Amino acid sequence: MKWSALILAAFSAATLAFSTSAETRIRDIVDVEGIRQNDLVGYGIVVGLNGTGDTVKNSPFTEDSLSYMLERLGVNVQGEEIKPKNVAAVLVTATLPSFSRSGSSVDVTVASIGDAKSLEGGTLILTPLKGADNEVYAVAQGSIIVSGIDVQAAGARETRGTPTTGAVPNGARVERELAYDFNQRDHLTLALRSPDFTTAARIEDVINGRVGSPIAFMRDPGTVELNIASLQVSPARLLAEIENLTVPVNAPARIVIDEKSGTIVMGEDVTISRVAIAQGNISIKISETPVASQPAPFSRGETQVLPRSEISIGQTGSGNIAMLQPNVTLSELISGLNALGVTPQEMADIIRSMKTAGAIHAELVIR
Repeated sequence: MKWSALILAAFSAATLAFSTSAETRIRDIVDVEGIRQNDLVGYGIVVGLNGTGDTVKNSPFTEDSLSYMLERLGVNVQGEEIKPKNVAAVLVTATLPSFSRSGSSVDVTVASIGDAKSLEGGTLILTPLKGADNEVYAVAQGSIIVSGIDVQAAGARETRGTPTTGAVPNGARVERELAYDFNQRDHLTLALRSPDFTTAARIEDVINGRVGSPIAFMRDPGTVELNIASLQVSPARLLAEIENLTVPVNAPARIVIDEKSGTIVMGEDVTISRVAIAQGNISIKISETPVASQPAPFSRGETQVLPRSEISIGQTGSGNIAMLQPNVTLSELISGLNALGVTPQEMADIIRSMKTAGAIHAELVIR
């Protein structure tokens, strides 16, 4: 009877944990092997700048590129000294989506590689975009949109954002397709973006339950294999049926601390053992009250300024020792630390100290 009660209690706890987890679609937590984006890059020039382009002295490759482009257009510039201020050399990057077809458009990003001050108002000239195999897959051209601004006057200059980087929406046209016949596959591989044994097992159970046969197999915490050779359905149709199925995601207990911005993010499953926390700040205050010393009347002395400094050291706060009971929840932890009046930086120090003492049970990530 005791063992039956223990098994029933364990099963009830597991069922409760399963039911309280967040339900997430399979498509939002996995990637399908073979379906991926491809990065493209190219070198081009931007024209039409309002005197904010590259200088020939610091960017000689800009003059060479402009001369080469003009010669291809039938303009003979050999022996001519070209010093334009409205041209800039740029690198153009884009991402080729999966199953892109010839004639479709993609967005491109343009970034200056010379000493141009701004790309605002410029136009990107026909630029081939190549993949990792050095083959041209798209061609980019169009007007550049810049979010930054650079204003300069005679005695001042103000810059907001990054005016040397811009974008061309739908600025590249796909010229070559990637040869890939997805429907000829007899098996699929689902790769979890955050590998986890529990989540992978739940994906396996949900897919097998939906299809009605054991086609899904969990190979490891980050991979679920689908054997679809026995199914009378195409791989694309099968993915369309299972990608919107929801599964409870088992999130790890993790605390992320960004020291630069002072941001602290804590997971829901973070637990804490019984621990006492003492937080005290030592404040040092230095006051300067200089005193002027005047010489005697009709004397040859000079007025002197004598320094007067006052230093006071004290401790802020009173009764700033808190006791946290075992299995403290996330909300109780935050409430306890807020009751001490700690700042985000002090809270990060406390969390690190608790982790060192072994009182906090979570993965600590510091950036």
